[in-house]
Amino acid sequence: MSHHLIGSLPARAGIGLRWPHIDQLLAEQPDIAWLELLADNHLHTGNLDYHRMMALAERYPVALHCVSMNLAGNDPLDFAYLDRIKHLSKATGAAWISDHACFCSQGNAHSHDLLPLPMTAAYAEHLAARIRLVQDYLEQRILLENLSTYLRPPVAGLPEGQFLALVAELADCDLLLDVNNFQVNSINFGDDPREQIGYLPAERIRQMHLGGYQKTDWGALDTHGREVWPDVWELFADTVARTGPRPTLIEWDNDVPELPRLLEEAARADQILLQREVA
Repeated sequence: MSHHLIGSLPARAGIGLRWPHIDQLLAEQPDIAWLELLADNHLHTGNLDYHRMMALAERYPVALHCVSMNLAGNDPLDFAYLDRIKHLSKATGAAWISDHACFCSQGNAHSHDLLPLPMTAAYAEHLAARIRLVQDYLEQRILLENLSTYLRPPVAGLPEGQFLALVAELADCDLLLDVNNFQVNSINFGDDPREQIGYLPAERIRQMHLGGYQKTDWGALDTHGREVWPDVWELFADTVARTGPRPTLIEWDNDVPELPRLLEEAARADQILLQREVA
């Protein structure tokens, strides 16, 4: 099995570490290329769950994925939160840290969702300035992930891919390309997902995400609660053909399946990644 490294992760499929699987992973130690930790779940140190997670971080390469940096927000950055993320990153030896191109709080109001932002050049400057502050504090580049959305602010903005490319250039950050989110946005807003992904500089794409969405009467809902759809697999294969293989995560957060089912999805992603590596 090839282990083409991107950063310190192999360009293979990994899985998100979820509570129902921890005991089985510790007991069986299956052949998984890497694990993504939802960092916000692991900030309380010293308890049993933390020690179980750390035992897995010693066994598998890991990356950290965050949901609370509030990168696009207007409130001051939460440096106490960033300090805990920094410590977790060092403790686990994480390859990198990622968060989303969104805001999630304003004042004392905290959303339990990731909220969209105006995709204008001015907002790109705002987002990039905050990312630079975060990177300075963490002493590393972070990965910025594209968002699935169900509404867009009523302002004339840039195409999503152009906006993200501009932010990445201004902030000198890297990108976490969520293939599923581009597909969801194409269903909900009519964007051409291949065109949007084509705007992204391939050299900044360090990681990819795959997940399952839910079809609704009005469009698609990004639930991470089922297997990857055929249209997302096709888009992923096309994307990997353009960018080359990247560490790719199967995101399955709701209705979490048994571990073997999750590993089947990872194996399917691996087939696509390894085909492109050989080609």
